[in-house]
Amino acid sequence: MITALTMAAFVLALIPAVLFLRNLPLYRSLPPACGERRRCSVLIPARNEEANIADALRSVLESGGVDLEVIVLDDSSTDRTAEIVRRFAARDMRVRLEAAPPLPPGWCGKNHACARLASLARHPLLVFMDADVRVTDPDALARLAGFMDTSRAALASGVPYEETHTFMERLIIPLIHFVLLGFLPIGRMRSGTDPRFAAACGQILTVRREAYESSGGHGAVADQLHDGLALARSLRTHGFHTDLFDATGGFRCRMYQSAREVWQGFAKNAHEGLASPQLILPSTLLLLGGQVLPLALVLAAPSPLSFAALTAVLLPRLAAVHRFRQPLAGVLLHPLGICVLVAIQWFAFFRLLRKRPAVWKGRAYSTAGTA
Repeated sequence: MITALTMAAFVLALIPAVLFLRNLPLYRSLPPACGERRRCSVLIPARNEEANIADALRSVLESGGVDLEVIVLDDSSTDRTAEIVRRFAARDMRVRLEAAPPLPPGWCGKNHACARLASLARHPLLVFMDADVRVTDPDALARLAGFMDTSRAALASGVPYEETHTFMERLIIPLIHFVLLGFLPIGRMRSGTDPRFAAACGQILTVRREAYESSGGHGAVADQLHDGLALARSLRTHGFHTDLFDATGGFRCRMYQSAREVWQGFAKNAHEGLASPQLILPSTLLLLGGQVLPLALVLAAPSPLSFAALTAVLLPRLAAVHRFRQPLAGVLLHPLGICVLVAIQWFAFFRLLRKRPAVWKGRAYSTAGTA
């Protein structure tokens, strides 16, 4: 019985480990900037972002190699967000402040803000950027435009360098790369437009205006909380290619700043991902069986195979420490992080069953994603 269990744990650990390492060279950084200037609209939805918006704007405005317009949509903020953006707009004509209209029924706030921003943009390349993202390489936007020129993709996104300071941040946030590269075959994603292989990070996402408009843009995913993934699926459904790039060297972000924010942030859209009724059981089996069980077996019934399984568990995380500058503590506590991640998924799943709303940025959304 133990031998069979150990073999199963080894196989479940080996599959994401092999895929992760195979995906690493395919998950490429942005190419060097070319000489030709591209026109792009940087679109920032902002709701109560007075702590972030000034640094975000400064980082974008220092970009070179592109013709920029930067539009910030103040989404009914009750703090100084609009005042701060107004000061930037007075000094730099590339910056515009717009006010969001009232949120219509059936829309999530961010999707509505992004749809409005896209309608206001003038340039053919739309770059949606969260207010907590910073551009860390002055050439990053030019490099991103160059990537879109050479790629067949209509939409591309990447995970920025994720700043983590608290214990919960370091435990959970690095798992974004593990889940992305350990369970998505990037080669298969690039070779076709099957929506099942869609992936995107809404923190920094660029899309060609023509493809965006012909696929319905954010209006086609109005009630989806997982905006980046939903938009990628929508474009692929309409026959467009999507792509991923490693944004570590060009952008950074601190997603959440407390354990409560991490839990709520990962739970708010989990039912559109791993916590969906179709995926909750297989994802739990894969994550606990492949990432937690090997350690339990090493402790309870050590054997060469159980140690091999644990090695397969830790190898991708060690590679991520080097490649994505992740904290080493997250590697050592990887099984615990997986247990917490699974708990978040089940929390979101039971919230879906009970039809309890998710609350984000002061707005309540039904567990189907509708406002």
